[in-house]
Amino acid sequence: MFYFKTKRQSFIVVLDVKMDQTLRCVLGFFLLNLIPHGLAQGNRPRVTTTSNWPETFWTETLTLRCEIEGGGDSEWTFGWRRDRTSSSDKYTTDNKYIISQATDSDNGDYECIGRRGSPNSTFTPWSEPFKLTVTPRTPKAELRADSTSIPAGGAVTLTCDVNPPSSGWTYILYRGDHPGTQDDGKNFNGRFSVSKGGVYRCRGVRGEPVYYTYYSDSVTINIILSNRAVVTLQPHWTEIHSGEKITLRCEIEGGDDSEWEYEWETTSSDRSVKQSESFEISATSYSEGEYKCKGKHKTEVLSSTPWSTPITLTVSEQKPKAELKADVTDIPVGGYVTLTCDVSSSSGWQYYFWYRADKSSNPSSINEFSSAGQKRVSKEGLYWCRGARGNPVYYTEDSNTIQLKENTRRPKAELRADRTSIPAGGAVTLTCDVNPPSSGWTYILFRGDHPGTQDDGKNFNGRISVSKGGVYWCRGERGEPVYYTEYSDSVTINIILSDRAVVTLQPHWTEIHSGEKITLRCEIEGGDDSEWEYEWETTSSDRSVRQSESFEITATSYSEGEYKCKGKHKTEVLSSTPWSTPITLTVSEQKPKPELKADVTDIPVGGYVTLTCDVSSSSGWQYYFWYRADKSSNPSSINEFSSAGQKRVSKEGLYWCRGARGNPVYYTEDSNTIQLKENTVANKAVVTLHPNWSEIYYKESITLRCEIQDGDDAEWEYEWKTSNSFKPPKEKEYSIGPADTSHSGNYSCKGRKKSDQSPTGWSDPITLTVLSSSPQPVLTVSPLWLSPGDSVTLNCEVKHPSAGWRFYWYEAIPKLSDNSYNYQLLSGSRNGTEKYSFIVNGQTHTAGYVCRAGRGEMNTPYSEPKFVWSGDLPSSASLTVSPERVQHFTSDSVSLECKGNSTQWRVKFQEDSFLADCSLWDKMTGSTCTIDRHISRNNVYWCESGSGEFSNAVNITKQKSDIILVSPVHPVTEGSSVSLSCRLRSSDIVSNVFFYQNNKLIQNDTRKELNISAVSKSDEGFYKCQTSGRESSQSWMSVTVVSRLGNPSYLLILMIVGLICGVVLIILLLLLYRCRQSKDSCLIRSIQSESTNQDSATNPAAQHHEYSPPLQGDACHYESIKGPEDTAHDANHSQSQDVTYSLIELKNIGKKGKKPEPDSTIYSDVRLETEDTSVLYSQVSCHNPGKAKKNKGKPTPAITEESVYSEVKPDQ
Repeated sequence: MFYFKTKRQSFIVVLDVKMDQTLRCVLGFFLLNLIPHGLAQGNRPRVTTTSNWPETFWTETLTLRCEIEGGGDSEWTFGWRRDRTSSSDKYTTDNKYIISQATDSDNGDYECIGRRGSPNSTFTPWSEPFKLTVTPRTPKAELRADSTSIPAGGAVTLTCDVNPPSSGWTYILYRGDHPGTQDDGKNFNGRFSVSKGGVYRCRGVRGEPVYYTYYSDSVTINIILSNRAVVTLQPHWTEIHSGEKITLRCEIEGGDDSEWEYEWETTSSDRSVKQSESFEISATSYSEGEYKCKGKHKTEVLSSTPWSTPITLTVSEQKPKAELKADVTDIPVGGYVTLTCDVSSSSGWQYYFWYRADKSSNPSSINEFSSAGQKRVSKEGLYWCRGARGNPVYYTEDSNTIQLKENTRRPKAELRADRTSIPAGGAVTLTCDVNPPSSGWTYILFRGDHPGTQDDGKNFNGRISVSKGGVYWCRGERGEPVYYTEYSDSVTINIILSDRAVVTLQPHWTEIHSGEKITLRCEIEGGDDSEWEYEWETTSSDRSVRQSESFEITATSYSEGEYKCKGKHKTEVLSSTPWSTPITLTVSEQKPKPELKADVTDIPVGGYVTLTCDVSSSSGWQYYFWYRADKSSNPSSINEFSSAGQKRVSKEGLYWCRGARGNPVYYTEDSNTIQLKENTVANKAVVTLHPNWSEIYYKESITLRCEIQDGDDAEWEYEWKTSNSFKPPKEKEYSIGPADTSHSGNYSCKGRKKSDQSPTGWSDPITLTVLSSSPQPVLTVSPLWLSPGDSVTLNCEVKHPSAGWRFYWYEAIPKLSDNSYNYQLLSGSRNGTEKYSFIVNGQTHTAGYVCRAGRGEMNTPYSEPKFVWSGDLPSSASLTVSPERVQHFTSDSVSLECKGNSTQWRVKFQEDSFLADCSLWDKMTGSTCTIDRHISRNNVYWCESGSGEFSNAVNITKQKSDIILVSPVHPVTEGSSVSLSCRLRSSDIVSNVFFYQNNKLIQNDTRKELNISAVSKSDEGFYKCQTSGRESSQSWMSVTVVSRLGNPSYLLILMIVGLICGVVLIILLLLLYRCRQSKDSCLIRSIQSESTNQDSATNPAAQHHEYSPPLQGDACHYESIKGPEDTAHDANHSQSQDVTYSLIELKNIGKKGKKPEPDSTIYSDVRLETEDTSVLYSQVSCHNPGKAKKNKGKPTPAITEESVYSEVKPDQ
């Protein structure tokens, strides 16, 4: 027995091996059976489903389909197997395999096989397995709503899907209490908009036969009506007390009570809330909280109002207690007291008052209740009150008690004034009231020394304005018969006159010394002495002050303080000046000592020294000077006193001084002494600076040198004097470095001979200033906008530009990583320049520059970057604008886009001198800057790339005006067309438009655009437009001139001319060669003039050339002219010289209607320096016979000829 297995089939062959022949027969039979049972090559089956979803649910029907790839129209039968464990021998012509009511027992891998042909069948391989997994439950639909309430006139969106999520479903929407009762069977794709209220459900369906999900849970949609619910309270108190009753009502605005049902919600714990229009609660702590309601329409199911605004109830468990107050507790004679009862914690109360005359009497009610809470009482006794409100009435606890007593003393009036002095032309306000306070009074005002003597009986209501000076009283009155108070105390009102009092001093020193005498005087400006009396006030303790016009004091420590005065008019009682401005005296108990100073102590030869004597603590001194020649001599006075405190002296000796002032004279102590010596050295010291900068900067170095003029060869010692804290060494040079601000000051020096110690005078001081920070250079560039071929001039300004500075110049390279720039030295600037200006030649594109200065070891900071801009668009980096114009309204959004060889960009702009970044002021997205802020702009914008390149620059303006000019933002190329127009912000243009160039009107008509068909350089300039009385701002239009060498048509012409010339030259060379071979060819006529005698050889006039012009026509003619041989040359050469002139005429037949080009003639001179030398001139004439344009009324210009001569000298 043999077992044989192919890839898809197994065969068992039983062989009888008794004989070899039998074996061979069996093998042959076996091979014959293999042929009809072969595999179908290239046909592969594939299992698919008729549905488009990958999952299968419990009891769902699934149809599998077997598809043969490349099966063509052949008739196939199909077999199926699951999990490779079972195979059916049954083949069907239907390629479908249906699984009905799927369960988990149907899970597995399904394969199919195809067979065709009979009886000799061909089989496909088994397909790849299709895995079937049945979800062991029926899915359920899920319904959601974006809102469960539909506003009046609105709708909500319902969304239905299946859980667990799966695909291929459509959905059915149901409305009603149960599916099928209302709006049954609305099919939709998962989202549905509904405008009716109701209970909604949904379920999903898919497949054939149809498979249903479970119903979703219900979703209730309510209709929110436009009516409004309002909660009201009766009584209308939100603060209530435990035990009070209150009714809450739900009122529906716009609907009567019969249409509504009511629903209440509360945050309280009160169980008495009813779902009705109103309900009553008896307040407890459980009642505290918020209450709100809504109305449900009786006929429209699930239609209701919105919830009302909640009202909050506050319940106090403690019964409130009223508070009783009285304005006074003493009842004035004939008067009354006002009692006030109040419950401050809540509202709506009415008040009841009681009193009893004494402790043994019964309480009595006072009239009826008071809603205002106030009562006037005039009886003595004990009073209390309580509050009541509501129905049934709710009472507070009794208030506190107040004991009132009748006052048997008559009240007294009280008079007050807002001030006691009336300014000139002014008035004061008097106020009269009664003490103790009580009401019902009117008042009488009296003026005079006693009541009733003057202005008796002025009645007023408590406030009155008076403009007269005097003594005033008042009293109050009330009742019938009239009851009077006692008179008030008096108030004196003074009149302040316009005259002015001034305190003067004689002498006029405010700083005086103990023992000095001084007179104080009160002067009245505008009045003589006989009209006035005087009054003084002082803060000092001096008892010598007199109430007179003036008085004298001898200064002591008690005299120190302020003094002021005023004048009282003798005839006008109670009239006086204002107080004078106080003057302050300062008294020093110590006698002052002056200070004596000398500008130098060595008197120069033939010169002098200035002495200065000063008492710094006070003024008014005169000074006396003394000196004596030596210790044994008597002191001598120097001339008279000096009020300036200075004396010039030229004698050697000891000097001192003292001050004196006043009458009698008051002397200071003697000053310090100064010894002066005469100087016998005439040399002069001078301080010099190295380098010679009087202003240096922090950390710089400088050397000060003391130089002795005419110092001969003597050896010197040196001494320095400074105004700062530094003490230079006693050397000739003093070096400072690194310097700081403390080195600032005056420096002077002097020399002293080592031999005899004789000194020079001090040098004139030199001032050195050390600045705390290095200077900031300021860079300016010119021009700001580049034109082709422009040079850029850089100027670097720094303080004191001539003080040793060198200037360094840099190009700014954009550095996007930190929004800054790298700086690269410009060529020629490595060692700096002495000049503060620098020229950059050949700059063609936008660029940034900075500068810095340096001297010694110090360099300034870099200047701020400055830019020159080019409007031309380079290929490596460019900036485009949308909308593509210069002017924009503030409401416009403007986009600036950077393009070029980089992926990183930033947009910079300059406004005045301010440099900014788009990302900080506007919005930068990728390579685009968007300007949408509604503010005015007038800026220059450009792009900077991450690779360090600058784009072209553009000028952008955003304006608040109602009109703009639409003009190109980029330069216009010469020869191209351009259109300019006017635009209004909010309306169309209906009237004529005026266009101006450089403020000159160039167009005014109904055309709304200015069109220039071929722009030239003359069109460059400022443009603006005007319409309907409004005028735009002007904008510059730049024109780029195109070089002719860069014009492709011009280059083509040059190439054609060059080619023609080359061809002509080759022809000439060929003709020359032929002519030299055969003298009589090419229509050449030779004329040779010979001279046979010596005279003709020596006579230059006898030598001649004959030239025959070319014949007219289309052909080219050549004429050879021979001249006589040079006699000297004849001696050595027997050959003659030939001169050949050649003319070639080229006719260019142009197109009809084109303007003919002018004729040009080219001469070529060829000198062949050989034994037989010939000179060849070649003339080329190019004629264009095309017809010229007809110009009516204009003469046709003459055709010009251009001749080009070329001379060729071949080497020998």
